[in-house]
Amino acid sequence: MDKFTVYLVDDDVGVLKALSRLLRAGGYEVKSYARPQEFLDQHDPAIPGCAVLDVAMPSLDGLELQQALTAGGSYRPIIFITGKGDVPTSVRAMKAGAVDFLTKPTKDTDLLEAIRRAQKPRGRGASA
Repeated sequence: MDKFTVYLVDDDVGVLKALSRLLRAGGYEVKSYARPQEFLDQHDPAIPGCAVLDVAMPSLDGLELQQALTAGGSYRPIIFITGKGDVPTSVRAMKAGAVDFLTKPTKDTDLLEAIRRAQKPRGRGASA
């Protein structure tokens, strides 16, 4: 079985480094991106994994990135993290299929649990 990859997309490099260390220590393959477009350009939907997306990013926010993945036919599980979350944004993300919506600073245990949930098979017949 292929290793489960966690794709981190956050414009805060410090957050990327901290979450990368946490997830690698948890046994996950991690690919991190400071620019959403870079993630889209390099994304391979055939690789099993989930995406952890910041909501508030310049040029393309997390919700727009979620829409771009879905429009491209990718049903990758998505977990949102944000420092600026509100109820309408979280509802929109969850209705669009997000696994979880966490606020920064995120507890390590909450993020790891959300990733474990993302590993469980979901509807839509997707394996990733």
